[in-house]
Amino acid sequence: MPPDAPGPVRAVLAEFDALPPADRVTMLIEYGDDLPALPARYADPPASMERVTECQSPVYLAVTPSRERPGGVDLFVSAPPQAPVTRGFAGLLRELTEQLDATQVAALPLDLPDYLGLDGAISPLRLRAMSGLLARVTRAAAALAD
Repeated sequence: MPPDAPGPVRAVLAEFDALPPADRVTMLIEYGDDLPALPARYADPPASMERVTECQSPVYLAVTPSRERPGGVDLFVSAPPQAPVTRGFAGLLRELTEQLDATQVAALPLDLPDYLGLDGAISPLRLRAMSGLLARVTRAAAALAD
């Protein structure tokens, strides 16, 4: 676990750590079940959102200043149900961004997927997709935190 991780990140990582690897994948996928539908302004993801090119599936995101939490960011992700692991990681990131300010989101460790303990349970290609998604989120949050 990253030593300087904010409380919400530590809590999520502790949940994953408490489970056997097969159950970790299931829990990650469940985060995707909570990913909300996109608001109307993102109804056409390719035109209005950034593509996560590391993902084989068409995954798009937008990071904006939070309308409800000063200093926070809102994460919007379009990820198809056919990509449940990536969709799950997007849901996990969305949950974390709702609990952190932009500076904390920008400081999320880029090796966060490694701390989920999914080695051997998912393919390196999916880990790459998760890392690409995280890198874009942290970069966008850093730009908003400035």
